[in-house]
Amino acid sequence: GRFIRVGILTFVISIVFSLISNGLLAWLDLYTSFLLLVVIISVGILFDLVGVATTAAQEDPFHAMAVRRVPGAREASWLVRHQDQVANFTLDIVGDIVGTLSGAIGATIVFRLVTTFPSLNEAVMSTVLIALIAALTVGGKAYGKIFAFERRTDIVLFAGRVLHFISRATGLSFTNKSRRGRNNHQKKRGRSS
Repeated sequence: GRFIRVGILTFVISIVFSLISNGLLAWLDLYTSFLLLVVIISVGILFDLVGVATTAAQEDPFHAMAVRRVPGAREASWLVRHQDQVANFTLDIVGDIVGTLSGAIGATIVFRLVTTFPSLNEAVMSTVLIALIAALTVGGKAYGKIFAFERRTDIVLFAGRVLHFISRATGLSFTNKSRRGRNNHQKKRGRSS
């Protein structure tokens, strides 16, 4: 069931991101299209940071922050508690989607370059742009992994604060479900003792 949900989620997110990026590309000029490409690669690196930091972080510091009512601490604790699911989403799902999107945007940029400058060789431009995308992505993630491990608590707290803001703005809760599960487990233990 989980694999089917992950597949459906990836499918839906891919469609949404593709529609947004294709819609933007239809209106953006060549230079702004390059900027969009850099933004999408940066999003992939940012999610990679969160995924690595979450798998490396410990939950205890966030419990102490939650006691002091630090905004986002409960959500950060929830992220660490569900680090396998967080890593699956940030590293695998988002990573694959960003890779596919950056390739598609790169192809669009090459087409526009060749259309604007007919003297350019399409095969050469395509090879150069693919190499550039790979260099930015791999280089950014390689540096990001070192940074994410060193600043794992700060990064997870930042992600927790983002979730806290989303929760306050939309009414969605990222922590109640897990808390209800713990309460039910405690009640069952109380009845059995």
